[in-house]
Amino acid sequence: MGAETTATNHHHHLNRQAAFGVSIDMLPQSGSPTCFDSFDDDGRPRRTGTVWTTSAHIITAIIGSGVLSLAWAIAQLGWIAGPAVMLLFSFASYYTASLLSDCYRTGDPISGKRNYTYTDAVRSILGNFSGSQFCSNFYAFFVQILAYICAGGAKAKACGAVQYVNLFGVAIGYTIAASISMMAIERSDCFHEKGDKNPCHTSSNPYMIMFGVMEILLSQIPDFDQIWWLSIVAAVMSFTYSSIGLGLGIAKVAETGTFMGSLTGISIGPITETQKIWRSFQALGNIAFAYSFSVILIEIQDTLRSPPAEAKTMKKATLLSTGVTTTFYMLCGCMGYAAFGDLSPGNLLTGFGFYNPFWLLDIANAAIVIHLVGAYQVFTQPIFAFIEKWVRSRWPHSDFIAKEFNAPFPGLRGLKLNPFRMVWRSAFVVLTTVISMLLPFFNDVVGILGAFGFWPLTVYFPIEMYMVQKRIEKWSTRWVCLQMLSMACLTISLMAAAGSIAGVVLDLKVYMPFKTTY
Repeated sequence: MGAETTATNHHHHLNRQAAFGVSIDMLPQSGSPTCFDSFDDDGRPRRTGTVWTTSAHIITAIIGSGVLSLAWAIAQLGWIAGPAVMLLFSFASYYTASLLSDCYRTGDPISGKRNYTYTDAVRSILGNFSGSQFCSNFYAFFVQILAYICAGGAKAKACGAVQYVNLFGVAIGYTIAASISMMAIERSDCFHEKGDKNPCHTSSNPYMIMFGVMEILLSQIPDFDQIWWLSIVAAVMSFTYSSIGLGLGIAKVAETGTFMGSLTGISIGPITETQKIWRSFQALGNIAFAYSFSVILIEIQDTLRSPPAEAKTMKKATLLSTGVTTTFYMLCGCMGYAAFGDLSPGNLLTGFGFYNPFWLLDIANAAIVIHLVGAYQVFTQPIFAFIEKWVRSRWPHSDFIAKEFNAPFPGLRGLKLNPFRMVWRSAFVVLTTVISMLLPFFNDVVGILGAFGFWPLTVYFPIEMYMVQKRIEKWSTRWVCLQMLSMACLTISLMAAAGSIAGVVLDLKVYMPFKTTY
């Protein structure tokens, strides 16, 4: 996730629809045959996406801040299990993404009703199943803890709840990551001036506050996620810092002339056996986070032209993009581990395995900050839209909620402000900032996000939708195999969650709230 923003934003810009099922229904078109040739079967402007544009969207959507923790993850697992786990996650993500591509249209794959978002697909395909049927599933307890379970349309509500909770967590993770990168720029300059033996201690709290203030200001811009150039900036920034991390890892290996690390990962001694187990589990969550991208695939598929059928093109694009991304991930993770071995930092660009060239580290960390400033807004806009829509429907005649006025600042006269939006969005940013200051643990938070989002969004819902869409008989060989895959991924997600939570507990033992220094 990271440049995950790219494809989502691109799709929103094309179709002017909010994420998670709030789409604009266009009026029926009329006129000459030439007029009809300009529109698709749903009345929207004709889509022009190809396998190449779709692959580009997926690649830039996947590669993001998650790549920075892969060297640490491989260090916990070692040269055998580390790459093997990455390949397994890659295969599982590709396979379930292929199943999901068959769910873009409900019913007939050529002429069936289009689903514009992930939640649209869940609602359309699984929405007719009752809550009691959902609750009877023998391994669905992970989703059943959500508030809406066992009501009508429970699966669609559960899917939406998982997404919103995950987005809230992403906002916290991005605040932590951005503050660490800003702090790393200061420390990098300090090391350059005073030498790498100087501790150059600094606190992350001022940078979290600074990031929060920026987000409060940007959150007042309506439809910020639909700004057309945001996709380009996200893609450029994510490839910039990822490539710099890869390049520095290769340079470090070339300098030492050796591949560090071991077959089984970090050795017992610096850490206990129990810590080794928990950190191995946490590494699963870090890798899962890097591959949690299925939620935006339906929106990307909605940009494809047809014929050929969208599902056919999407499967080719998914195979190509997953292959490219996995190769890039393997290079970044493995070269980082080869460079530092057991000492691989939790964040490749802020853990100061590298000290020089300091200016290149500053560029990489500045690129991370710029990327995450925009990514925070893109990922929180759906939460903002959901709450604001509900509040407007609840109190439609309140001036505090409905009234807008022009910004009273020079140069911003065209910006529309709303009292409720100002208060609610500011409060949301303050909440995520305070939580980030209380729990500033990058790897732990990334692991929790990966564990929480991977199974339900990447595996469970795509498999469930596919089985309904293709009318797969219960207890058939294919049904059993799909259920086994889902069960295996659920088990891995629970292990990753346990490891990440254990990591937070261990960190809290030596942690002083609001007094973290690096």
